[in-house]
Amino acid sequence: MRVDTVYENARFLTGTGESVALAALNGRIVALGHDAAALSARKRVDLGGSVVVPGFHDAHNHMAWFGMALDDVALSDCRSVEEVYDAVARRAAETPPGGWIIGSGYDQNKLVGGHPTRQGLDRAAPGHLVRLKHTSGHMTVVNSAVLERLDLGNVPVGGDVVRDGDGSPTGLLREQAQLMLRPLTYPTPVERVVRGLDRASERYLAEGITSVQEAGIGGGLVGETPAELAAYQVARDRGVLRVRSTVMVAASVLHDLDAGAGFGLDLGMRTGFGDEWLRIGAMKLFADGSLIGRTCAMHEPFAGEPDNVGYFQVPEDEIARTIAAAHKAGWQIATHAIGDRAITVVLDAYEAALKADPRPDHRHRIEHCAVLRPEELERLASLGLIASPQGRFVNEIGDGMRAALGPEREPWCYRLKSLLDAGCVLPASSDRPVVEGAPLLALADMVRRKTASGVVLGPDERLTPAEALRAYTYGSAYAAFAEKDLGTLEVGKLADFAVLSADPTDESTLDSIHVVATAVGGDLVYERS
Repeated sequence: MRVDTVYENARFLTGTGESVALAALNGRIVALGHDAAALSARKRVDLGGSVVVPGFHDAHNHMAWFGMALDDVALSDCRSVEEVYDAVARRAAETPPGGWIIGSGYDQNKLVGGHPTRQGLDRAAPGHLVRLKHTSGHMTVVNSAVLERLDLGNVPVGGDVVRDGDGSPTGLLREQAQLMLRPLTYPTPVERVVRGLDRASERYLAEGITSVQEAGIGGGLVGETPAELAAYQVARDRGVLRVRSTVMVAASVLHDLDAGAGFGLDLGMRTGFGDEWLRIGAMKLFADGSLIGRTCAMHEPFAGEPDNVGYFQVPEDEIARTIAAAHKAGWQIATHAIGDRAITVVLDAYEAALKADPRPDHRHRIEHCAVLRPEELERLASLGLIASPQGRFVNEIGDGMRAALGPEREPWCYRLKSLLDAGCVLPASSDRPVVEGAPLLALADMVRRKTASGVVLGPDERLTPAEALRAYTYGSAYAAFAEKDLGTLEVGKLADFAVLSADPTDESTLDSIHVVATAVGGDLVYERS
């Protein structure tokens, strides 16, 4: 047999063992080890003694949002609210009057002065429309010119407009209140979404990411346009969707279908429709909000705020009804639940749906699953659910999470090792652009769990490097029903892999390791210059 490519002179960590060579034909692995090295090939690639791992798979990210945000005023490095205003003023100086100033990535927990205000934005950008997106995506600050265009008397359920002591709006819109901006900003043009996918996936390949799950398209807080799936198709047709994508569909765009076809998308499409490059994944449902924004639904108040237990984004009974209908119709379900109260409600809904309509291997998920009580951990595992936490959060926003929870609840925060010990399959993800999304950074954080201030958050939740690597490869593929094609390097699977400068299962390398090259379908699509 003559194959397309033989990759050799590397240490291949396949996920099931080790090998010394890999042969690819028509995008798939056809041989490993000495069998591969002995084959005739159109091309042989010497990897120079590098270490090869399965391609990284981000199980929860927002690729289009990230790609488009590269054009925004970057606020993640600001350390005071005055620095935020200065950045806005610089962009305003080069923007025609009446134009939009869009910023993203600020975190009030890291800013001296807290949240920006409409008055500060008015001073920084007079004559402009200003919107600053919180790093979590769960809140937005706007200036007076934008507020004047909103119907503040009709705030959507599941959100609020923050007001100051005299009852005037500060400019901060939380959770579903952000939907009031839709008449001004929605829908995003398909061409802009395509450009965002192009830019994002190019970055992903440089980080060894070969497949992702997009955590919500078509509607809700994270949807960019009702035609968002079309944007992915256009990107694929043009060859600029460079990573394999499983897209979660916002629950708000599903509906009852005619002819007894259940609950879903028109034509009866649901989880699993598509191919190895673009597939429909889970239904994405938001239960609550943000931990660092202190809007997620909690059993007990946030630390230092005795009257604040957060809130749900939709009524509790609606969560249960939506989960029951989607489950019965055959959907995989991914529910955003961060606070421990939200997790309880979602677990109740999953348990009721599974009791009414038993279904093996459903792989329903709880996205983030941030504040997980011990008794709820046991229940999650017993129901066969998948928790999808983000290891990188501990470093970038961990100090804000600690401040919101207080010391008694810290051990429940973004658990990892406990999920594995309970028998769960653990995926790994970034929630990018909420935090930096490079998997190699996340591997280090999953192993060390150090916040930016150096505190170890939940020391018992630390993983070994090998466990972290498996989560970012096999675990994420499993969470998307894709483990037959992805997640390990085995004969018959897709030839997607990352070439690394060192062994990621050796903790001593985690501060210096980098991606040398990335292959998708057996072809090198990125090489470090």
